[in-house]
Amino acid sequence: MKALKPHLALAVLTFALFASPALAQADAEALLTRAQAMFEPIPTEIPEIEGNPYTPEKDHLGHMLFLDPRLSSSWALSCNSCHNLGMAGVDLQPTSLGHGWQRGGRNSPTMLNAIFNVAQFWDGRAEDLAEQAMGPIQDALEMNNTPEQVMVTLKSMPGYVEAFDAAFPDQEDPMTFENVANAIEVFESTLLTPNAPFDDFLRGDLEALNEDELAGLDLFMGRGCAGCHMGVNLGGTGYFGFGVVERPDSFILPEDDVGRYTVTNVEADKYVFKSPTLRNIELTPPYFHSGQVWSLRDAVKIMGQAQLGAEFSEQEIDQLVAFLGSLTGEQPVVEYPVLPEITSETPLPVEPAFGN
Repeated sequence: MKALKPHLALAVLTFALFASPALAQADAEALLTRAQAMFEPIPTEIPEIEGNPYTPEKDHLGHMLFLDPRLSSSWALSCNSCHNLGMAGVDLQPTSLGHGWQRGGRNSPTMLNAIFNVAQFWDGRAEDLAEQAMGPIQDALEMNNTPEQVMVTLKSMPGYVEAFDAAFPDQEDPMTFENVANAIEVFESTLLTPNAPFDDFLRGDLEALNEDELAGLDLFMGRGCAGCHMGVNLGGTGYFGFGVVERPDSFILPEDDVGRYTVTNVEADKYVFKSPTLRNIELTPPYFHSGQVWSLRDAVKIMGQAQLGAEFSEQEIDQLVAFLGSLTGEQPVVEYPVLPEITSETPLPVEPAFGN
């Protein structure tokens, strides 16, 4: 190869020193424009819930109920047991431990930012967070209780009677199982993780993401990942088949868990699941509804093969994982409340949680 003439060499050097930053900024601006069309930052204000408006009193009641193990028949398991707010809203288990040492059938998804999901549970069987809150309380594998027993327990504690009256002041009988769920829903709507680096980028800070994170974002949008993981939550917006191109191993996609089919009884919904949020994904292993993959790198590789028919290179996996790390936001700080005291009227636990 011929050496460049001195004046040409100088021109090339000048271009490298002065033109590249401008080009890099232009590339980042173009990437930002594309990203803003697909995603939104996590808001810093509590979102509105149709038919269940936020009040501090409702939030306070829901806060207590979410953390109170006496909603379970054994007094040993609370909502927080499977959705630990000190661990990004998960329990770091493949499937959660419930009543009598039983394991649930699916990995417990995070409750952080869950208000932005189109529906709740992996199969979308709960329309909203209030309906979701009722499910585990009554599930024999989880909290193993009944609505009637829950209300007898709560009504026996003057502290809860006062809290329900304050939370639902316009209701003649505020102490209902539906209001248990409504209060928990309001509390869960406050569990947001704003101000992730990616949120700063979406708001126009071109320096919020580093080179690898920008490259990962470009791959994420360009290779098809955003087709299932879009919106505020980068997921949770719809239902998608798992194994579109290549079926994962059976320990990742168990044959006996047919997903949304159990809800709709529509053949096309077999092995279809709600796409999970990717917010705070680096903090919430293990991955997939089966909870069998602990490495985020492995999860990215599996998704590329199963959903896109893509064999990502090691560098591309590094870049995608870097981008996913930019989705970790400020974690909510939740103080453990002093819960209402039991009385002589409070029914005792009906049976031990974990056997004799």
